[in-house]
Amino acid sequence: MNFLIIGLGSMGKRRVRCLKRLGFKGIVGYDLKEERRREAKEKYDIELLENLDDKTIKDFDAVIISTPPDRHNEWIKFAIDNDKPAFVEASVVLGDLEKLNDLAKKKGILIAPSCSMRFHPAIRDIKNIVQSGKYGKVTNFSYHSGQYLPDWHPWENVRDYYVSKIETGGGREIVPFELTWITDVVGFPKNVTGFYGKTLNVGADIDDTYVISLDFGNCYGNLTVDIASRYAVRSLILNMEYGQILWRWDEKVMKLYDAFNRRWIYHYLPEGQTEEGYNKNIIEDMYVEELEKFIKAVKGEEVFPNSLDDDIKILKLLYKLEGKL
Repeated sequence: MNFLIIGLGSMGKRRVRCLKRLGFKGIVGYDLKEERRREAKEKYDIELLENLDDKTIKDFDAVIISTPPDRHNEWIKFAIDNDKPAFVEASVVLGDLEKLNDLAKKKGILIAPSCSMRFHPAIRDIKNIVQSGKYGKVTNFSYHSGQYLPDWHPWENVRDYYVSKIETGGGREIVPFELTWITDVVGFPKNVTGFYGKTLNVGADIDDTYVISLDFGNCYGNLTVDIASRYAVRSLILNMEYGQILWRWDEKVMKLYDAFNRRWIYHYLPEGQTEEGYNKNIIEDMYVEELEKFIKAVKGEEVFPNSLDDDIKILKLLYKLEGKL
């Protein structure tokens, strides 16, 4: 298969690494910035395009859209117009996504929105435990996803990339990123409310903290997302009728309290591969598996676990929280 990666920033280069780990060689990259094209060539020895049009895209079997989020929709349309299946990084901008979804369905074009955390080994174990029903229903949960924005890309200033913009701000972007796996585990909430705002100077005039309450009808959840945490954390407490799950991403174990037998069960997690320059807890493996699922979906062997329908519902939760819907 031949792949076109649109956008060669941090995520675009990660997708190059993913494809190479999967054994693919037909990888071509495109980016408006010459320095990014040059870096991708030097690091990964891939072919590059300086221009991209309807004629050029015909040579590819699939497209991977790794541009800043506010450019996603125009490239989704480009892929649909040219009958090419596309994988799209995590989105935060709704825009005309509903119209694009209708168009993709009408033409039978696969558009696969990223759902990276669903492939994290801890999240996979958590979902299996919750949905097995062995410990009864979920009663409540509290989840904190916190990072410090200047630590995301130490090699560049916050103001030099999309996380510094209000619509695609780092904190705002992470809300749907986390909700994508939470709703897969617990279900879709009936209502959402909360607060958000700026509490710290993170190098850009954006909201850095979101505190969100979720009403699922038969259980409740609290989600805190911030980009003001000086120590990066993902921390979950999830209560069930007969059990409790504790997980921190900086610990290589997910803990389950079995109330039937009054004991803790430890689920030790694989180490996984990490990339130099990134937080040690960001394992590349989940991104590799995610692309592998996309490729199998393109071949018709499997159904990709996320859809634009789901993505739109998640984004509407964020917009509702912000009073934009």
